[in-house]
Amino acid sequence: MSPFILLTFLVVYFGVLLAVSYFTSKGTSDNSTFFVANRNSKWYMVAFGMIGTALSGVTFISVPGAVGVSNFSYFQFVLGNALGFLVIAYVLLPLYYRMNLTSIYTYLEERLGHKSYKTGAMIFLVSRTIGSAFRLYLVTIILQKFIFDAWNVPFGVTVAGCLLLIWMYTNKGGLKTIIITDTLQTFCLLFAVILSIYFMADGLGVSVLEAFEKVKDSTYSQIVVWENLLGDKNHFWKHVIGGAFVTIAMTGLDQDLMQKNLSMKTIGEAQKNMLTFTSIFVVINLFFLAVGALLYIFVAEKGIDISALRTPDYLYPEIALNHLSVSAGIIFMMGLTAATFATTDSALTALTTSYCVDFLNFNKKEDPNDPALVKQRNIVHFAFSVIMLVVILIFRLLNNDSVVTAIFTAASYTYGPLLGLFAFGILTKYKVNDNLVPYFCILSPIILFLLNTYVIVPHTSYRIGFELIVYNALITILMLWFTSPGKLDKDAKAASL
Repeated sequence: MSPFILLTFLVVYFGVLLAVSYFTSKGTSDNSTFFVANRNSKWYMVAFGMIGTALSGVTFISVPGAVGVSNFSYFQFVLGNALGFLVIAYVLLPLYYRMNLTSIYTYLEERLGHKSYKTGAMIFLVSRTIGSAFRLYLVTIILQKFIFDAWNVPFGVTVAGCLLLIWMYTNKGGLKTIIITDTLQTFCLLFAVILSIYFMADGLGVSVLEAFEKVKDSTYSQIVVWENLLGDKNHFWKHVIGGAFVTIAMTGLDQDLMQKNLSMKTIGEAQKNMLTFTSIFVVINLFFLAVGALLYIFVAEKGIDISALRTPDYLYPEIALNHLSVSAGIIFMMGLTAATFATTDSALTALTTSYCVDFLNFNKKEDPNDPALVKQRNIVHFAFSVIMLVVILIFRLLNNDSVVTAIFTAASYTYGPLLGLFAFGILTKYKVNDNLVPYFCILSPIILFLLNTYVIVPHTSYRIGFELIVYNALITILMLWFTSPGKLDKDAKAASL
């Protein structure tokens, strides 16, 4: 497909986002608008828009590509995600609303201590920066390969251009703008998935219903893996348990998605948002897996050689852009762009919010909307864009693995201690030795990594899958428990269940 056609689409797409940003932020660019959209968001818009944020380019490309190796076993992980979302709706959100939080990490200061609070916030900043950089990297390598390589544009310029555009449409309106743009981008994402299935069915010479029959009758549609509990990372219970705890940590303990939930008027609206979001999330992941199965069926029936592809992540763009119609290619690019930029714009806003509240103490200022603080927030927002650029360039030099595996493995190690901190605070009545908490959060992933590398893998048949985050959190909890000074005073028990 012509790179010029794809570039024209991107220009139009970003033009629409910039127009939305202009109208939504007009006359309202203060910090309350940027951080929590004045706590006046509509739950149904947030629920729909969160789909684009939660799925990202990882789901759009890596999940379909991974079907060739693991069939539909990823759906086990999705079922675990659904369980995790229920915990968020009925355990974490009531806690956050009761404490009227802007940054969810403020909870750690009240329950555990100042250093625990700063440690939790720092874990988020590092984890979300790396995770969002991975996701943006995924789309930029596709943009580079199929568009900008034609004009010999350096990869760094491509990434910088994307981040500059995202910064431009999020800088003033912040969360208020993102709730609108994410709704638009989620619509583009879902539209792209549905049309992708149609175009592949058309390429196979069958109807959409017949295409689904092909998927159902193929070996790719196998979901449940019961065999070899110890040795298979894709075993049902490993995926379900891991999926639940990864969701609790990466969504419920993550300022990014929780910031949107906290922008609603009441806890009831926030819970309706989570339940609606969960239902759509489960269904749309089934569609992504169906896309993956159709890709491999298409390759087999058309005799396409994909052996030269460096990673399965390239399969979807390769077929959409080089083996289907121009319309299919444009639709693919629309979905990929929508998924990835919905994730990145939201992350930049959440990173800015967390840093301003948790480290610059905006919430403790007499007037958080003071023009000087607004200017300071603008500088922080731009700085995180630059940091993300640097991380992406480093990642391009180091990455050899499938992007989806890299993201969840990294998140399991970095979010594990954060999960441990919140779990200890919510589920126990014990104090922590606040001075030791930063060291425990560093030691926990190191201990687990060493155990897995030098004990579990070489000397046992057990293979850790997505449940890695559970072990990481447990190590953190044990260290907090053994060094605890004792039980909480009666007045301090309100922050625990």
